[in-house]
Amino acid sequence: MSGVSGPSLWVTILAGGSGQRFWPLSKADRPKQLLPLGSARPMIVDTLERLPGLALPERTRILAGEGLVAPIREVTGLPASAFLEEPRPRGTGPVLAWAAWELERAGPGAVMVSLHADHVIDPASGFRDAVRAAAAIAVRENLLMTIAVPPDRPETGYGYLRPGRSLDAPPGHRAFRVEAFAEKPDTATAVRYIREGYRWNSGIFVWPAATFLAEIEAHAPGIARAFPLLERGDVPGFFSEVEPMSVDEGVLERSGRVGSLDATFAWDDVGTWEAFARHRRADEDGNVSQGEVHLADARGNIAVADSGRVVLLGVRDLLVVRTERETLVMPRSRSAELKRYLRNKDHKAILYPRERSGAGSG
Repeated sequence: MSGVSGPSLWVTILAGGSGQRFWPLSKADRPKQLLPLGSARPMIVDTLERLPGLALPERTRILAGEGLVAPIREVTGLPASAFLEEPRPRGTGPVLAWAAWELERAGPGAVMVSLHADHVIDPASGFRDAVRAAAAIAVRENLLMTIAVPPDRPETGYGYLRPGRSLDAPPGHRAFRVEAFAEKPDTATAVRYIREGYRWNSGIFVWPAATFLAEIEAHAPGIARAFPLLERGDVPGFFSEVEPMSVDEGVLERSGRVGSLDATFAWDDVGTWEAFARHRRADEDGNVSQGEVHLADARGNIAVADSGRVVLLGVRDLLVVRTERETLVMPRSRSAELKRYLRNKDHKAILYPRERSGAGSG
């Protein structure tokens, strides 16, 4: 396993996405990966700090759209060579295909680790150990490996996968072939999934870059047909030609070469204000706050003051977010609807203009 974790392991980080569910704190020019939502540091910084000992610094690539490269460089100090700048957003399928192409060209036999910039993971050592184990299996079995998370609640905001037959795994790990992927369920279906042994699909992937490219050729013609443009060095042309798609729908759900390894670390996808609240200590009345927030006779609220002061008096179960220019107030129970509201054509131009995030945006 040491050979995999050494010279052949490359890390790509999907750092696009606008984080609309965190509006107004998250904006097109300051998306959630640049915000301290999982800890006191920007999420992209937390992600990078899990990598030492896993891959060499020069073998890390950040995948992001044009407008995000400069602000990410500002908070991380990474050189320009660490970025693959996506010309236009086309979803995770095309951008990961491009990344795999570049990695295989730079280091034939590269093993590619695909991460998201908005995950909370603890401990980092457990994460690194699981990735190494998944990489060893991926190389040995020529598989596209995912990291699966045994669920601890009937979560309706995550995709699920159904485990199949077991795979040989390093000591301390459990691995299996993936029989099927399942979309985000309703609550009753999520309860059934837990009872039947389904796992959460974390979106953390490990695979030989060449194997991934071959599976694209076999199952995603909407991407593969544009590969000749990459051969000619025409990256903008590639992104103009490919069909937008997620890597799950375009490749993983169609491939028969998908395996998974159970996570041996705590994992959370910080995609909603409720996820934010899970990583903040609530007061004795169940309120979660950040910034200059004052509460009196208030219960079960999420309150964030990015600018100025927020005062909640005699209210409960609200989401209140104040920035320099906007203030959001809504029932906490409806916070997951925020993205849908912002995408409504009657409101998006006012509330969330000029979305240019790339790298799996949305």
